[in-house]
Amino acid sequence: MSSPDSVTRARRAAAAPPAAPAPASAEARVLQAFRERFGEAAKMLSRAPGRVNLLGEHTDYNDGFVLPMAIDRSAWIALRPRTDTRVVLRSLDFDEEQEFDLETLEKGEGWAEYVKGTAWSLQEAGLKLRGFDGVLAGEVPIGAGLSSSAALEVASARAFQAISEAGWDPVAAAKWAQRAENKWVGVNCGIMDQLISAAGQEGHALLIDCRDLSIRAVPLPPKTVVVVLDTATRRGLQDSAYNERRSQCEKAARLLGKKSLRDVKKADLERKWDDLPEVTRRRARHVVSENARVLNAVKAMESRDSLTFGKRMYESHKSLQKDYEVSSDALDVMVAAARKAPGVFGARMTGAGFGGCAVALVEEKKAAKFVAATEKAYQEKTGLQPAIYICRPSAGAELRLLS
Repeated sequence: MSSPDSVTRARRAAAAPPAAPAPASAEARVLQAFRERFGEAAKMLSRAPGRVNLLGEHTDYNDGFVLPMAIDRSAWIALRPRTDTRVVLRSLDFDEEQEFDLETLEKGEGWAEYVKGTAWSLQEAGLKLRGFDGVLAGEVPIGAGLSSSAALEVASARAFQAISEAGWDPVAAAKWAQRAENKWVGVNCGIMDQLISAAGQEGHALLIDCRDLSIRAVPLPPKTVVVVLDTATRRGLQDSAYNERRSQCEKAARLLGKKSLRDVKKADLERKWDDLPEVTRRRARHVVSENARVLNAVKAMESRDSLTFGKRMYESHKSLQKDYEVSSDALDVMVAAARKAPGVFGARMTGAGFGGCAVALVEEKKAAKFVAATEKAYQEKTGLQPAIYICRPSAGAELRLLS
């Protein structure tokens, strides 16, 4: 015999509206949308992840060291090869379709430029490309400093190379994707974003030497998670001081008589300190100290020393804030909020700066409390609603044959 309480609960459940279904993944959405748009199932699925940089900011274009990890949020392209050189690509995120011919590429504006630029770069490298019909969707927040553009470039490169029957080389693909960003899109970025998207390893961050592009997998400290803290503020690289910072670094290297700031030691900088313009020497100090922090942090990770790694993160944020001047009020508030939250080892801004995201290393069992406390403190201080999510280290780009 049922109790009164159980009967009451049953009646309430029957009267309650059904729970809303969970939103479909980007993978599922592109596959369904492809069938609806092109009348048959896609033949291939290309995926490339975004990234969060744990340490080593603005060092990649100075031939330095970086420590990014690919995240479990990606750009997805469902596609079928064509027999001609046309590309017909629909973006679900922008609710827009673009079409272009690989033999007559012309620069335009918008999301399709990353695909066109990648095709241009691959063809400049001597690859003979075929066109495709495709549907695109992304899980990487745009403009958040998590490399949504690199994910799209690398996913496009993976698709083009597969249908053109060219071999897949992650390092070569990253170079071609970087060239698309530099020469076609017009952002003078380094190699880090494209390389981690192409070559990421599940469960690991990668120590990348941006001079020789050597890669070393580094496991996260045990019982920790990486938390991405989206400030809900955005920046545009073309309109920011990104390219200006790169020019300032090149000037600093010339004044110090070196090929790049990678070759400058702390003692070199101290010796020439009074001879350098004030802004130039601060830019150089960030890069020189950041390279040292990355190498020290890798040792800490391999020694399972989360506390030392966290200290390096806080030092990095201060350097980016004071010497490199690429932080923002929102990023500073977010890092300050994270610093006071339960379970945190370290936090800092990540990405090019001027808005976007911070990143934190957090004790796994306290992650939920960390998220709640940081979100509350940030919202109270800024009035903005942040997006905070725990990320897992992901594998790099892949191509799946569907039929």
